Amino acid sequence: MTVPPRGFPDAEFEARTRRAQEMMAEADIAAVLVCTEPEVRYFTGFHTPFWQSPTRPWFVVVPAAGKPVAVIPSIGGPSMSATWIDDVRTWSSPQPADDGVSLLTATVREVAGDGRIGLPMGPETHVRMPLNDLDRLRAELGGFVDATDIIVRLRMVKSEAEIAKHAHICGLVSNAFDELPNLLSTGMTERAAFQAFRAEILRQGADDVPYLVGATGPGGIDDIIRQPSDRLIADGDLLIFDTGSTFDGYFSDFDRNFAFGHADEGARDAYRAVWEATEAGLEMLRPGVTTTELFTAMNDVLKANGSLGNDVGRMGHGLGMQVTEWPSNTDSDDTVIEENMVLTLEPGLVWAPGKAMVHEENLVVRAEGPEMLSRRAAPELPIIGG
Repeated sequence: MTVPPRGFPDAEFEARTRRAQEMMAEADIAAVLVCTEPEVRYFTGFHTPFWQSPTRPWFVVVPAAGKPVAVIPSIGGPSMSATWIDDVRTWSSPQPADDGVSLLTATVREVAGDGRIGLPMGPETHVRMPLNDLDRLRAELGGFVDATDIIVRLRMVKSEAEIAKHAHICGLVSNAFDELPNLLSTGMTERAAFQAFRAEILRQGADDVPYLVGATGPGGIDDIIRQPSDRLIADGDLLIFDTGSTFDGYFSDFDRNFAFGHADEGARDAYRAVWEATEAGLEMLRPGVTTTELFTAMNDVLKANGSLGNDVGRMGHGLGMQVTEWPSNTDSDDTVIEENMVLTLEPGLVWAPGKAMVHEENLVVRAEGPEMLSRRAAPELPIIGG
């Protein structure tokens, strides 16, 4: 398996910034402020686990022309200076009385002048700074306009270099799922099963496994996102593992279902229903289709197979530097699907009271239709030790 190069060439960041600036000009926005890990990394390439510390705020200002400007704590100065960014402004942090607010205010005024300042404010965005500091910044700068649409349009459509990273991690996790029947058996605890699978994903070459949920249950599962317990796996149990693993900061996100020893007809039928619903989504997926049409195609199959409902709210989503991104496959989202979007299809149903089945695949949208990133699941429920 060819491993994609890590990072991106400067031309990738130049293209991202140029597209952002074209959208900013259309919206009459003089500068866009971003302050979350994915957006800062998207525009700069600054990639560090230090974001797990909530102590310090980090800012990047995208101007109407030229390179972005980083306004960050001095501890990050050397790493940010190693990116394509030339203008890195720092302060010693933490300084609760003024943790970069004065420096950021001066920078935004310099970059934007009297123009409008954009800040992502919509769904699936947040502002990573203390609310008191945000209030002060608003007062100093005269407020913000919503730049969510710019960020969403940029990040939903991936470059070929981004897609290569998704394809690589999806391949590694597919390999790990193929190994799962050799790793698990009845008599081990859920916790041990989780540990074995996580270790296998890392052994295959993933950088990290920040998201791993699932469960086992006697003939069915009612909660598919909980942490593992010390429950012993028994003959007749069903298992679901859903993992978001990463390579170079880009995610996979798909699940697989198994049964131990044997499965009853209801479980087998439910598995086949979600598999066929996924097929329906794959068959109609192409540029120009909406996420709502995609939801409907999958949901119609589930209803025809006796679904008792699905209160999760969506049947898949975008995928990228975060395990879930825009858009959402819902009955009302109506996002028009474009070429080079990386998506998940995730139909699910309740097939009996207290028993749910969910199936998920990862793909990239091409002009002619979907290209699988995850290795397609078996059409029949796999049995471990049967």
